Amino acid sequence: MERQFGRIAAITEMTSTSYLGSTSITMQFDLTRNIDAAARDVQAAINAARGQLPTNLPTAPTYRKVNPADAPILFLALTSSTIDTARLYDEASSILQQKLSQVSGVGQVFVGGGALPAVRVDVNPTVLNNYGLKPGRCPRHVRKRKRESSQG
Repeated sequence: MERQFGRIAAITEMTSTSYLGSTSITMQFDLTRNIDAAARDVQAAINAARGQLPTNLPTAPTYRKVNPADAPILFLALTSSTIDTARLYDEASSILQQKLSQVSGVGQVFVGGGALPAVRVDVNPTVLNNYGLKPGRCPRHVRKRKRESSQG
C-alpha cells in the first residue's frame, strides 16, 4: 500500500503503524493540494494495490479524510430498553454512522463502546496434521459450524 501511496502528488509526510490484524497509514498533504482530489488519488491507489493484497483480508482497505486540528463537535450516546446492546451497536455502526458520514462537512464518524461478538480458536497444527487437515482451512470450518449451531 505504501508504495502505491508514495506515487500520490503533494504528500508531505506518510507514517504507518501496524498492530495485530490491522495497519493504519496516515498521509499529510501540502496545504495547496485540493483535499477532494487527494482523496480520489488515495482511493485509486487502494484500488491499484488490491491485486497485491492477501485475498483473505477480513475487510477491504478504507480511507477517511481527517483534519487533525479538528476536535469532535458531537458525542452521541445511545440506549434502549427494547434493543440489546449488540443490535444497538450494529444499528449505530451500519446505519447511523453511514448517514452521519454523508452529512456535508463531516470528516469522520466513530462508533465506539460496543462489544462485538467474537470467537477465538486455538489450533494445534500437529493434531490437525495427524487428521490430515491443514490450519488454513480452519476459519472456513468454524464459520460453517457456527451457522449450523444454535444461536440461542
